[in-house]
Amino acid sequence: MKHLPVLLKETIQFLAPCPNENFIDATIGGGGHSLAILEKTKSKGKVLGIDWSLEAITELEQQKKNKLDISSRLILVADNFINIAAIAHKLNFKPIHGILFDLGLSTDILESKRGFSFKDNEPLDMRYNPKMTDLTASHILNTASEKEIYYILKNFGEEKYSYKIAKTIIFLRQKEPFTTTKQLKIAVIKATKQNFNIKILARVFQALRIVVNKELENLEKALDDSFNILAENGRIVVISYHSLEDRIVKNKFKQAKNFKILTKKPIIPKEEEIKNNPRSRSAKLRAIKK
Repeated sequence: MKHLPVLLKETIQFLAPCPNENFIDATIGGGGHSLAILEKTKSKGKVLGIDWSLEAITELEQQKKNKLDISSRLILVADNFINIAAIAHKLNFKPIHGILFDLGLSTDILESKRGFSFKDNEPLDMRYNPKMTDLTASHILNTASEKEIYYILKNFGEEKYSYKIAKTIIFLRQKEPFTTTKQLKIAVIKATKQNFNIKILARVFQALRIVVNKELENLEKALDDSFNILAENGRIVVISYHSLEDRIVKNKFKQAKNFKILTKKPIIPKEEEIKNNPRSRSAKLRAIKK
């Protein structure tokens, strides 16, 4: 399995799966968390796995064929977790004893050649599922005003060089439209000059990805619906990777009525996990019980 599940031990600890219980993995990705849940829920426990990435779901469907013991207990749906309540209702998936959101980018997404990685030269797409939205990163960069690009980078990337980067993008697109990640990388380097570092690039890509996929609005709606569909004593675990996501989770958990927060402070990976899986470095886990 290519994708190492982040904070796996802690996730299982807070979800506390028992035999014959049902769970939703709202961001199933490589399936690592779900397989661990299925091991705990034994022969009658089920997991409903949702992922926006068609590649991730297709790969897991193939894996299912080789694992007869879980094939009937793992239900897979290629969809946005904003539809979590509708999906559960349609499949009559209940009672729901726990829900997991791991908001990190899966290996399938990073390797999709749709502009999520700035290491290679790829088309500036950034859609998790091209069938579900027409808006792309290149469309934003080629049509948005300088003020709008500044707003996106400042608010969704928390980037201090947002103004200079927006100005440079407007200047460069007059000569040639933005179509590749290499062009965006060059624009960021030109704008920040001697101040350039890879973290600035990561924040710029993050900001565009969030807007293209409406990540923050989707998360708010999905959490609200998760509170409603969860069974009594059910648990929700969310693993976030940047302050914008974590802020939403923290506030939603605080506002949730008839729930008990299980994590006074967010749980972070131990040094050993970060060493084995560098992408876990910024992860924060929060948990809540109904």
